[in-house]
Amino acid sequence: MSNRLNRKLATSKGFTLIEIMVVMVILGLLVAIVAPNIMGRSDQAKVTVAETQLSNIANALDLYRLDNSHYPSTQQGLEALVRKPSGSPEPKNWNPDGYLKAVPEDPWNNEYQYVSPGTEGPYDLYSYGSDGQEGGDGDAADISVWNTEK
Repeated sequence: MSNRLNRKLATSKGFTLIEIMVVMVILGLLVAIVAPNIMGRSDQAKVTVAETQLSNIANALDLYRLDNSHYPSTQQGLEALVRKPSGSPEPKNWNPDGYLKAVPEDPWNNEYQYVSPGTEGPYDLYSYGSDGQEGGDGDAADISVWNTEK
């Protein structure tokens, strides 16, 4: 009888550590997506997402500048981080893998605004906020890479 029990235990399968970790990651993502809506802070969560995306785009712009000695022009825009741009100034050492997989939209499904040269720095990079228009208050306020807390 103990021989049968040993065989049964040996062939029974449990959850592996990887399976448990995958479930935990999925649960964490669900909580991160659902919790702001439940707590009524979805507007603040979108502002935080915009600030994080602006920071990521700014990092990609800095890498572009390191490789090419200049930032993309306003006409080349943020697409220069995804595909090799044409026009002036020509990127002489553009990374064939690009600097971003795709240019993200802000959390309100609008394009990020990019101007080079900028008034506050070497470029201006910002979102118009929830209203999609310049100015505003609260979550409708403009969010600039130069005034984020990141």
